[in-house]
Amino acid sequence: MAGDDESYVYDEATGEWLAPGAAAATSARAEVRDASGNLLTDGDSVTLIKDLKVKGANQTLKQGTVIRAIRLTDDPEEIDCRHDAIKGLVLRTEFVRKR
Repeated sequence: MAGDDESYVYDEATGEWLAPGAAAATSARAEVRDASGNLLTDGDSVTLIKDLKVKGANQTLKQGTVIRAIRLTDDPEEIDCRHDAIKGLVLRTEFVRKR
């Protein structure tokens, strides 16, 4: 059964081991593009193209702020991000540009 173990793929987004068929379905997600039309992938760095007020954080992210190591979501218009001051940040792809 050692051959079967090699075909499983680790999905970093969910932290789970996926069977070969499930891994193919995950990679078949809709393409996610930034405001300029560049293709985004997990782990990319993006730059904000306008000032954004963050709901619930009483803070504004300024234009030009770099967000590193993004994660794609099931929605092709949203990305999951981390920022030093804000936990659980979700940004719309229309407000970011790939670095």
